[in-house]
Formats: sequence, structure tokens, C-alpha cells
Amino acid sequence: MSAMESVEYTIITIGTLAQNRLWGEGSPVRTSHATTTLVRSGERRILVDPSLPAAVLAARYNERTGGALGDVTDVFCTTLRPVHRRSLAALDEARWWVHETELDAYRSYLEGLHDSAGRLSPEEAEGVELDLAMLKRFEPAPEELARHVKLFPLEGASPGSAGLLLEQPTATVVLAGDAVITAGHLLAGQVWQGSVDTEAAAGSLRDVVEVADIVIPGHDNLVLLPRQWL
Repeated sequence: MSAMESVEYTIITIGTLAQNRLWGEGSPVRTSHATTTLVRSGERRILVDPSLPAAVLAARYNERTGGALGDVTDVFCTTLRPVHRRSLAALDEARWWVHETELDAYRSYLEGLHDSAGRLSPEEAEGVELDLAMLKRFEPAPEELARHVKLFPLEGASPGSAGLLLEQPTATVVLAGDAVITAGHLLAGQVWQGSVDTEAAAGSLRDVVEVADIVIPGHDNLVLLPRQWL
């Protein structure tokens, strides 16, 4: 594989949790945001989990790449949890991708809320309408999103959460989303406390450990995974 054929990645921003129980925090003490990563494959520029407000993300993107958000060709969301997609409106020219299971599950959830709109406040009802409109822009992610960039289903944190698996010449990189919430959780073998299915989340965590040399968690910096763990 030549250098021109290889897939590359750059962490744009390192995320954090509002409340990290591994640090002894019993309630939220900061604003949560997800780790945002740029994946480059050929002419594709795939921004994963655009979490920070648009103006802040644009500045960080320039600091880390020398480019602008307008350079992004694709957005991939590991989950449709709002914290992972704050800046979508600033990426309107890109194609938006998410795992089909997540797309279907979130649409069903919103439609259920919409059917009970009489019990929602006007602000809540408007939010449901806006999210349903947003979902129309998303496309189900294919098994291979770009050359050397594969969809990696990791259900459990949310119904259809999924990461990306990057095939580099000397390493396998997994952008794990909330399947690996932080480096500390990975090292402790713990799943995120907010997972919708703890058993499935534990299985997804094992899947990541089995295949990855480098893990990019949903809310933390990357982790090098020693192969002797296996």
C-alpha cells in the first residue's frame, strides 16, 4: 500500500464527560462534548462527531488542519445523541452518515414523541419537529464508507451506535464513539453508565479490544492498546 492509498486521521478536539464517576463525580460539573476526529481517505474528508459549537469547532479545525469546515466532504455520527452533533448546521454542504440501526431507532423515538405532542411544551414539540427534519438529511452508512474506512457496529451505548475502523499499513484504528467512553473506562473494562443496553455495550467493548491497536474514545484522547492484553 502506498502512502497515497493510506487512510489518515487527526483529532480535532478531545471530548469530556459532564460527569465522570471514575473520578468520583456524583453530578454534572462541566459541559459534555464528544471527541471530534477528521479522517482523510483520498479526496474524502470525513468529520466524525462534530460536537463543539460551530464557531469553536471551525477555529479548532483550522488550528489542527490549516483548513476550513467547508473542506469537509462527509460527516459521520457514531450516535445521534445531541452532544455528538451540535455543529451539523455548519456542515450543510457535506453528506451526513450514521449507522442505519441508529437512524431507524432515533426516528421511531421521535415519531413516538410526535404522536404524543399534546403532552409536550411548545418548545419540546418544536425540537421534535426540527430533529425529524434533520434525520431526512442523514443517509445509512455503507459497510465501507471510504477506502480503508469501514463501518464498525458497536451497539449498546445507544441502539445503533457504531464506530469506524481505519485500516492503516501498520495499525488498526477504531473510532469507537461511546462504546469506549473514555480511556479510563477502557483501562478499567467498564462501559458507559448511560448505555441503553449494558450487556450489548460490554460485548462491543470486547470487540474493540480484540481488533484495535489504537482506540479513539467518544469523550477522551486516543489510547494505544498493547496487544499483550489479548
